Amino acid sequence: MQFETLTPLLRESETKLVLLVMDGLGDIPSTQGGQTALEAAATPNMDRLAAEGILGRTVPIRPGITPGSGPAHLALFGYDPLQYTVGRGVMEALGIGMHIGPGDVAARGNFCTLDSASRISDRRAGRIPSEEAKPIVESLQGIKLEGAKAEVQHVKEYRFALVLRGKGLKGEIEDTDPQVTGAKPLLAKAQGKGSQKAAKLFNEWTRKALKILAKQPKANGLTLRGFGGDPRLPKYKDIYGLKAACVAVYPMYRGVSKLVGMDLIKFSGDSPADEFAAVKSIWAGYDFVFVHIKKTDSMGEDGNLEGKAKIIEGVDQALPHLLALKPDVVAITGDHSTPVPMRSHSWHPVPLLLWSAKNMYADEQTQFGERFCAKGGLGTMPATDLIPLMLAHAGRLEKFGA
Repeated sequence: MQFETLTPLLRESETKLVLLVMDGLGDIPSTQGGQTALEAAATPNMDRLAAEGILGRTVPIRPGITPGSGPAHLALFGYDPLQYTVGRGVMEALGIGMHIGPGDVAARGNFCTLDSASRISDRRAGRIPSEEAKPIVESLQGIKLEGAKAEVQHVKEYRFALVLRGKGLKGEIEDTDPQVTGAKPLLAKAQGKGSQKAAKLFNEWTRKALKILAKQPKANGLTLRGFGGDPRLPKYKDIYGLKAACVAVYPMYRGVSKLVGMDLIKFSGDSPADEFAAVKSIWAGYDFVFVHIKKTDSMGEDGNLEGKAKIIEGVDQALPHLLALKPDVVAITGDHSTPVPMRSHSWHPVPLLLWSAKNMYADEQTQFGERFCAKGGLGTMPATDLIPLMLAHAGRLEKFGA
């Protein structure tokens, strides 16, 4: 829905909305006729909400298109990702508090492991822990470039954010990650006019970084992706009339939330219970809270069916703490699918559960899972339609027309 259509329909209300996103939630069975992680998980609390609410599926981008995490979250937030394009580097950088000014170009970096032929043997450098990666990032902070200033900061585990600041920089640049093992990292290549200078500078920075990393046992290589600058997106308060907060552990998701005007909530811990406790601590001050659970996606990428189901069960076990706050509308979904047998993001529709304290027309489904969602009353819809649906169930939209 276009913002110019929705925004004039807004009306004031004290209702509160929660969007709970389990990253990479969607799945497909690992065996013919088998269960997905969501179907196999014991989720009595989500099943109760499913029985009282309505189920469906979302398509993050368009049918058949596999989304990245950034575009998928923008879609959930109501922004058409084909209209509003944002580089992942910007999200990572903003999520850890780096400044992105006009003309700056950011990239998200991954440490990787290179073999003797400079081919990638591990795209994530063995998922080295943050305490091991942080000093490696610090060793790269002294790299000097002619024509730009480079700032690099550690993000989490094997990830870092790199920002170049200088005159005449544009971020239409191809990723250097080939997305497969056995291949060499690619060169940064300009995709659009005016991005040649920035691409050249990123390649120069990479060459100097590789010399510093050469003796590292795991993180002896790097790839860059998600180049771009701040797109100056319209803000939640202006388009939805919502004072919004983000409760998330991973910086990238904090970054995309900041881009749309959400306040980033600081808290300790990384469990679902910790995140729900953070929601409780700020509950009185916000109309809308976005809560992000990361590890469902990580387990999907690792091909760990049992692990993914266990993460989902952990969310369900902690869910009563969130529901005790008595939200008026709750949506539980994923940003995209990360099927266990594929070990990667995919184009498959994403399960969606919508529950409201009022104005709810329940369907016949009583469990939260892919097969039940496929039969749900919401059908299969664009992810960009979710926020308008939540606003409507919360009594925050007037009728359209006379």
